[in-house]
Amino acid sequence: MAKWGQGDPRWIVEERADATNVNNWHWTERDATSWSKSKLKEVLVGLVVEGEAGRCEISDLKHVEGEASCSSRKGKLIIFYEWNLRLSWKGTVKESGEKHKGSVEIPNLSEENEVDDTEINISKKKGEGDVLKDLMRTEGTIKVREALRDYLKALKTEFTMGMILPTKATAGQELATEQKLSGNTMQDSVSPQSLALVGVKIPTVKILMREIFSSPADELYRIFTTKELVQKFSKCPAVVEAEKGGKLQMFNGCVSGEYTELVPSQRIVLKWRCRSWPDEHYAAVALHFKDMASQTELQLECKGVPIANEDSTRHCWKKQYFEEIHTLLQQSKGSME
Repeated sequence: MAKWGQGDPRWIVEERADATNVNNWHWTERDATSWSKSKLKEVLVGLVVEGEAGRCEISDLKHVEGEASCSSRKGKLIIFYEWNLRLSWKGTVKESGEKHKGSVEIPNLSEENEVDDTEINISKKKGEGDVLKDLMRTEGTIKVREALRDYLKALKTEFTMGMILPTKATAGQELATEQKLSGNTMQDSVSPQSLALVGVKIPTVKILMREIFSSPADELYRIFTTKELVQKFSKCPAVVEAEKGGKLQMFNGCVSGEYTELVPSQRIVLKWRCRSWPDEHYAAVALHFKDMASQTELQLECKGVPIANEDSTRHCWKKQYFEEIHTLLQQSKGSME
């Protein structure tokens, strides 16, 4: 093995804890297909289009076919994506109050075309209401293109986080810049002087969230620790081994972790990560259940979230956990009445 400062730098193993893909020379690749399907649904479904004619909303992602991947070679990212999408929309005519439905076809969203050149076809079911079709063709198409740009931006930044690893020469400069930009929001970062001792670390933040659920603490605790209930609110197969050292996997592998402490009806502590995070990087998640008679206050502490993923992590807990659990509790209450 070549020593530091000697030989071809492509093969030198730098003094860093991971010793992985030094100088970003080797080819690395990630499959972004599953992540992309979730992200496309997130940015498109619920999109609202309003105008003088009325109001329309993208109600569903009916069909999604294709794939996406991200690769790195010699320090450069290579993004590939190819999608055929069909969306459903519904709307209400402002003057008459009539309701109409239609679809949005995007036959070829790919890196070969700019978003502005991507074909977007608007159709409507038979009957009157062409004013809504015109609204979707004009304002709706603009909104859809903006959402597609949001997906591509996230694909190139959020999903690829950690694929281009900082080298020993640049890590200190990048970290100092991030510290200056983020100010006091940064937690658990490492000073440039200590990089040689502990390897490259990423700057992180701590997320604190609170949510009130119409459920006693023991029932809410079971929703987080019972495989069948986790699969109900996540709407995906899951691995839930609710014991110390047990594994957790949710949302088609987009979220994974390990239980480190469980106190029934009181507390759950686990290592937790999103697949798009840098490899082997975990946050420390603590869920505290505060019983308030027929309700429970859930206090979430998520420590060690990469700064670049703060917003998406908050969104994950709010939309994919809390809101879906609220829906599950309402459905359970309705079936008992």
